[in-house]
Amino acid sequence: MLLLKNGNVMTMAGPAFVGDVAIENGKIVAVGQSLSYSDAEVRDVTGMTVMPGIVDPHCHIGMWEDAMGFEGADGNECTNPITPELRAIDAINPYDRCFEEAAAGGVTTCVTGPGSANVIGGQFVAIKTYGDSVEDMVLRFPVAVKAAFGENPKRVYNGKNQTPSTRMATAALMRKALIEAQEYNEKLERGKADPEKMPERNLGKEILARVIRRELPMKIHAHRADDILTAIRICREFKLRYTLDHCTEGYLITDKLKEALGEDCEGIIVGPLLTDRSKIELKNLSFKAPKVLEQAGIEYAMMTDHPVTPEQYLPICTAIAVREGASEEGALKAITINAAKITGIADRVGSIEVGKDADIAVFSGHPFDFRSRCVLTLVNGKVAHEEA
Repeated sequence: MLLLKNGNVMTMAGPAFVGDVAIENGKIVAVGQSLSYSDAEVRDVTGMTVMPGIVDPHCHIGMWEDAMGFEGADGNECTNPITPELRAIDAINPYDRCFEEAAAGGVTTCVTGPGSANVIGGQFVAIKTYGDSVEDMVLRFPVAVKAAFGENPKRVYNGKNQTPSTRMATAALMRKALIEAQEYNEKLERGKADPEKMPERNLGKEILARVIRRELPMKIHAHRADDILTAIRICREFKLRYTLDHCTEGYLITDKLKEALGEDCEGIIVGPLLTDRSKIELKNLSFKAPKVLEQAGIEYAMMTDHPVTPEQYLPICTAIAVREGASEEGALKAITINAAKITGIADRVGSIEVGKDADIAVFSGHPFDFRSRCVLTLVNGKVAHEEA
């Protein structure tokens, strides 16, 4: 048993307090004050912040390996705009040093997967930042199916003189793939009653059939307001569960976002904000977006889009959002419990509660103080990072 003693505990499930967290067999077993166990290894964290391990709800860690170039770039299969069969777990390099750097920054869970070159890019995974293999690190797979609207698919395929080269074609290809998935799902249902009617197995349609059945959400890349609204339109048409990721201009259409959140949209994931305006659809990128969303009553999460913003700088991103008007509590939730809820993994991570994974970050001061350092990171109760 490990006992973190006398820390400033931010559980993200209730008020912060000065007290203790007990850990055993990779789980949190007690949270409170004046905890004592005869067999516990005690670590005095007086004056330090004890918080849930940080959750990045959208990134590409392990898919574009650090300092590798093409040889380590495995996140975009730019040969077919519809590739739902692709699986992040088959491309992630768990030995990429960015996992170690993420853990050193207090990040314990990353939702990572394919990029946005394709209209449907493949399957995302929720993965821990510490372990000996991808199998050791996986928290949940698949956690979502990636889709993309806006500039990226049309830019990639226009360069190949191939569809889609317009936003119209992107939407049409998405609808076509979903209709084919509906038809495939109907054949699967008929095949259950009559095996001779079972369709020939198709890996892409098989995973999209799970989306049609609402077993998996779509994870939708959309920056510009009109692209966000197109995504909402198509998801309503097919009654899909989905999240809106990047959502760069979402703060300009908060009434539409609130309406979508009242239906099947499972959350808004904002970012990356600590980056340049590298393309036209980012012209309205603003660190004030979290404040505007919060003032509109919209809960949100924040993402790095690693390697666009390196994982370890997620607390800095949220700190700048606070400087620009977001509340401290809202920003903390954006990288812990909100990120976990929106991505469907809050039963395991995102808060310090009994029964959850012992994923904990200990900072020397407040995590939003740029002078604070992460002095200890636990993943499944194991030390993933420790400062000497």
